[in-house]
Amino acid sequence: MFDLFLDIFSCRDNAWTRMDARVKLIIALAAIIFILLSSRTALPLVFFVFCTGAMLGLGMPPRLVLARLAGPLGIVFVLVALMAFTQGSTVLHSVRFGGFELLLREEGLLKGMLAGSRVLGAVSVILLLGSVTPAHKIFASLRWGRVPDGWVEIALLMYRYIFCLLEHTAEAVEAQKVRLGYAGARRSLSSVGTLAGIVVLRSLDQARQTHDAMMVRGYRGCLTFGPLPRLGRKDLATIFLAMLVIAVTWAALEWRVII
Repeated sequence: MFDLFLDIFSCRDNAWTRMDARVKLIIALAAIIFILLSSRTALPLVFFVFCTGAMLGLGMPPRLVLARLAGPLGIVFVLVALMAFTQGSTVLHSVRFGGFELLLREEGLLKGMLAGSRVLGAVSVILLLGSVTPAHKIFASLRWGRVPDGWVEIALLMYRYIFCLLEHTAEAVEAQKVRLGYAGARRSLSSVGTLAGIVVLRSLDQARQTHDAMMVRGYRGCLTFGPLPRLGRKDLATIFLAMLVIAVTWAALEWRVII
């Protein structure tokens, strides 16, 4: 669980990490916009394959990459299944489940595959961005991009205290295991409910302690970020070239649909 949020790979020295965080953020946002605008599964899947290959090329363990993609893959599976069985009129196959008959429809299946590919493409872009950019640089870039201060501060505090809550959760789980809290399905279900309550209470306690600590240190409604230098010509050229490649790829794939 700790490895899912670990950003140790973003601290390595390579061409990806040396790039300005603002450049990477702008390129990532442009990629996500074109993924959402795509009317075919080709472009999202291209980004998915590229970003997954880039993460593996950076030395990330395949098991960690798969673990980070497990949640989005589950969402895609549910999304495709729901749309395939609820939308459209052309029946491809029927499945009887108890007293019900489920109809697999072509239009819904195609729409679900498109939506699922968009989810995978956009998520893979975000995962690659987080793998090559430290979190504090992303937050500073968001502030530079005129994102509301409150949003940036909430995101910063959430990222900071995720690890504290994970540590509290791990300690509570170990204490439950020592007391045989997971011996049997009924006791396991009860322990999970108790664990959820413990995490919520500790998050509230941590929020109160953090607020008091920030007020003591002079917090007056806005965290201070240092100024960022202007983007150089090399950075601007990188943004322009990357966006041009993305736009040309999107236009080429969409042109096939028009033809």
